[in-house]
Amino acid sequence: MSSTPPAGTGAGVTEAASVAAAARTVRGPVVARSGFPRHIAIIMDGNGRWAQRRKLPRIEGHRQGVASVRRVTEHAARLGIEQLTLYCLSSENWRRPEAELQFLMLLLEQYMIEERTLLLREGIRPVMIGNREGLPPATLAAIDETVSLCAGNTGMRLCLAVNYGGRGEIVAAARAVARQVAAGQLDPDAIDEKLFAGQLATAGMPDPDLLIRTAGEMRISNFLLWQVSYAELWVTSQTWPEFGTAELDQAIDAFRARERRFGGLTQP
Repeated sequence: MSSTPPAGTGAGVTEAASVAAAARTVRGPVVARSGFPRHIAIIMDGNGRWAQRRKLPRIEGHRQGVASVRRVTEHAARLGIEQLTLYCLSSENWRRPEAELQFLMLLLEQYMIEERTLLLREGIRPVMIGNREGLPPATLAAIDETVSLCAGNTGMRLCLAVNYGGRGEIVAAARAVARQVAAGQLDPDAIDEKLFAGQLATAGMPDPDLLIRTAGEMRISNFLLWQVSYAELWVTSQTWPEFGTAELDQAIDAFRARERRFGGLTQP
């Protein structure tokens, strides 16, 4: 990915149409592999530490992190993973220095523009979850245009969690349910887990089977708190810029070796 600002999305429909015509192939719907996770979620951590260890600016770590996003996304799609969710920016990350945040937004904007060929070629369907408020208009425009361009793809769903927080998502869902009850549209006794999950940003998506965290941190960091209730956890000491296809394969192999009982007992 280049470090120069993107030209913007002003070319709009004409540019998008030419990208689609050049990139779309016959790659079809996801074909799940036996024993593989349907949905992998990743907390991409350690960009700054990767850079600091090399006496580089933190933004260089973020730039290298985008390269990891590219190779992991493509590999997951080719493995037949149904959904990959990446924690791009938490609602707490706004506490970081303004210059770093501006660079992160620029990287996201560039990614959504420059990766259209890859997304179309691999049949990947990008979506975004998180709070749109506060995100730069140019970044939102690039996201929206790419999502629209790839809406007809039938391959892996790539869910980008941007300005996202699990607690905030649950609160928003509770408010939506409360409004329905207050309006007389919903009986409180009818509220169950399935109904509540339908109010979350991830409504219609499978819960993560495998949650990966890089850089060795042993915490969930307000990520998909409702959805990861029964996800298998896999943590590596490698930072996100060091994470690639071999590491993803290793995490999947570890997942396949585990027995998932969902609170039950092993069958004799």
